[in-house]
Amino acid sequence: MQTKTTAHPADAPYRVPRDTRRWPSLALAGGMHAGLLLFLWIGVNWQSTEPVAVEAEVWDLQTQAAAPLAPPPSAAPEPRPEPAPPKPPAAEPVEAPPAPQAPDIALEKRKEKLKAEKEKLAEQARLKEQRKLEEQEKADKAAKQAKDKAKAKALAEQEAAEKKELADKQQADKQQADKQAKAKRAAAEQKAADDARRLEMKRITGAVGSGGSGTAAKSTAPRMDSGYAAAITAKIKSNIAYSGSTDVAGNPRAVFKIEQLPTGEIISVRKIQSSGIPAYDSAVENAITKSSPLPKKKDGTVERVLDAGFNMKDLP
Repeated sequence: MQTKTTAHPADAPYRVPRDTRRWPSLALAGGMHAGLLLFLWIGVNWQSTEPVAVEAEVWDLQTQAAAPLAPPPSAAPEPRPEPAPPKPPAAEPVEAPPAPQAPDIALEKRKEKLKAEKEKLAEQARLKEQRKLEEQEKADKAAKQAKDKAKAKALAEQEAAEKKELADKQQADKQQADKQAKAKRAAAEQKAADDARRLEMKRITGAVGSGGSGTAAKSTAPRMDSGYAAAITAKIKSNIAYSGSTDVAGNPRAVFKIEQLPTGEIISVRKIQSSGIPAYDSAVENAITKSSPLPKKKDGTVERVLDAGFNMKDLP
C-alpha cells in the first residue's frame, strides 16, 4: 500500500500522517484473544470430576398414618404438627476406580509372557529334534541289523559252497584213487597171469629154471608143478602193498616159509631171509597172510610146506 503525500507550504507546521493499517492489527489481536479464551474454556471442561453419589429415599404415598382421636368439644383444637421432612438416604460407598497399572509392570508381565512362550517353543523344538534323532537311530539300527544278517547269510553260503567243493574234491580224489588202485590190481593180475603162462610154456619146453624174481620153491616133493608155483607167486605179489622207496642198491629179496592145510589155508608164515628193509619184509609177510587160501595144483592137492621169495624191484 502506497501513502499519498501532499505538499505543504514551507511555513505550514508538520503533521504526523494518519496510519490507515490499524484495523487489521486490531482484528488480529482480537482473534488471538478469542482463541486464548476458547483454549482456556476447553481446558477447564476437559478436567475429570469424580461422580457424586446421590441417595434417595422412596416414600409410599398411599400409606397414611392413623387419624388421631377427635378432641373433646370443649377443648380447643390443638394445632396439627407438621410432618418431619424425610431423611436423606445414607450415601452408598462408592468404590474407588482401580488404580491405573503402571506401564513398567505391564511391560514386565508382557516380557515374562513372551519369555514363557519362547521357552515353550524351544522345548517343543527340542522334543521334536529328540524324536527325530530317536527315529533316525532306530532306522540306522534296523539297517545295520539287515546288513549284518545279509553278511552272515553270505558267509554261511560261502562256507557251505567251500565245504561242498572240498567234499566233491575229496570224493573225486577218492574215486580217482580207487580207479588207480583197481587199475593197478588189474595190471598186477594180468602180469601174474602172463608170468604163469610164461612159466608154463617154459615148463612145457623144459626151459623152467630154478631162479626168478618171485618163486615158490620146491619143498619136500621131488619136483613142483611150475604152474602151481607161478599161481602162488602171482597171488601173493598182487597183495603186496609197499609204499616205501625202491631207490636202493641191488635188488633186496625176502624169503618166507609157508605152512598150509590141505585146503590151502595158511597156518603159519616164518621169515627165513630178510631183505634188509623191515618195511618191505612186513609188506611181504602181510601179503602172504592175506592170500590165504593159496591156489591148489591141478589135481587139487597142495604142498604142505614151501618157501616163497620175492625181490623188491620185481614188483609190479
